[in-house]
Amino acid sequence: MTDQEIDWYGPETSTFGDRLAAARENAGMTQQKLARRLGVRTATLEGWENDISEPRANKLTMLSGILNVSLPWLLTGQGEGIEHPDDKATLSPEIGQMLTEIRDLKTSMIASAEKLGRLEKKLRLRLKEDT
Repeated sequence: MTDQEIDWYGPETSTFGDRLAAARENAGMTQQKLARRLGVRTATLEGWENDISEPRANKLTMLSGILNVSLPWLLTGQGEGIEHPDDKATLSPEIGQMLTEIRDLKTSMIASAEKLGRLEKKLRLRLKEDT
């Protein structure tokens, strides 16, 4: 399997946070520098890159401009973005499988965290009703 067969930044391979981190690194910026330019805390940017939280629309637009990538690419991996990593490298099927497993685990973890948040909210509302 070669890099050209893998859509490194597509929705099946990467998350918003993955694309954000890759674009930031491609621009030669540290998290601290980008956070400062956006007017947010470094922890906020880390949350975005780790897919724990998402930026508001105005920050998305700023990110797109600062990192010189299109907004659709940042959100979905489609459109004007950054080049794929080392196009001449090859990946073994085993590494491709590991990448797929990592992506699936990240997706599952995000979904579980969202489900946990909804359940916690329901519990709080129920406890509030009982008091």
